[in-house]
Amino acid sequence: MRIMVTGGAGFIGSHYVRRMLRETYPGDGDAAEVVVLDLLTYAGSEANLAEVADSPRLRFVRGDIRDVELVTALMAGVDLVVHFAAESHVDRSITGAADFVSTNVGGTQILLQAALEHGVSKFVHVSTDEVYGSIPDGSWAEDHVLEPNSPYAASKAGSDLIARSYHRTHGLPVCITRCSNNYGPYQFPEKVIPLFLTNLLDGRKVPLYGDGLNVRDWLHVDDHCRGIELVAERGRPGEIYNIGGGTELSNRELTRLLLEATGHDWSMVEPVADRKGHDRRYSVDHTKIARELGYGPEVPFADGLARTVAWYRDRRDWWEPLRARAALAR
Repeated sequence: MRIMVTGGAGFIGSHYVRRMLRETYPGDGDAAEVVVLDLLTYAGSEANLAEVADSPRLRFVRGDIRDVELVTALMAGVDLVVHFAAESHVDRSITGAADFVSTNVGGTQILLQAALEHGVSKFVHVSTDEVYGSIPDGSWAEDHVLEPNSPYAASKAGSDLIARSYHRTHGLPVCITRCSNNYGPYQFPEKVIPLFLTNLLDGRKVPLYGDGLNVRDWLHVDDHCRGIELVAERGRPGEIYNIGGGTELSNRELTRLLLEATGHDWSMVEPVADRKGHDRRYSVDHTKIARELGYGPEVPFADGLARTVAWYRDRRDWWEPLRARAALAR
């Protein structure tokens, strides 16, 4: 079996690849070859794959999902595509949306077309709960209307619709997953948990948007990747599956936990103006994937956060160069 993983040197994609190469892939023994396609923008790094870099089953290709010739050539012989590659930082999409539309929508279409032409058996398109917009109470089911409020979320909603159309029009076996907020090791230090952790570990204040009462559902990256594996193995073509973590926290609550974990108090918090179009609350209902595929989050948030704090404390060698690179990329 050959698996193409786009964005496989990023945070979630590299975790998925490490799982694939360290463990037995469900239903396929240890025979799966993994082809990683990643452009290595500021947020991707081959260092994320260092643990499995010597695996004879790994082939790494540096390239752009918008490169039609490259994507078409790499797709030959691929059985499964797991598509993580995306521009994903909301703040960056607000100041410059063009790359988000080009990569997230255009790049996805190029991958889908190549998968169709080569008869790929399954295409898993990894998306986000942000496509739903904001919900004051309750939780989104997969059939909820899409109401994205940032250019990032809109570009992901567009890519979802392109993916769906390739199933409905051409019969390509596409599944779409929509996850809640991920956290864990190797997350690029511009997202909230690693940003706050790396600041606090350096004795720097953390920027808290607005009143800090925006609510997110937190999902450990390992639970997310298990959910994706289940969808890749047994998900029904044409279906959408929400993958949630089951731990809702306001940003103020999350900040307090991070302050406590690093031995700081509220004096290290610097209130900043709220983000434009900032969604108030996200919450996904993952009943469908639980019922159909047996998914449930297994990493308790307290344990997952403690391990994440310890990882960033111990891995300055990983995050300090990336933080400097991100500053240069702005």
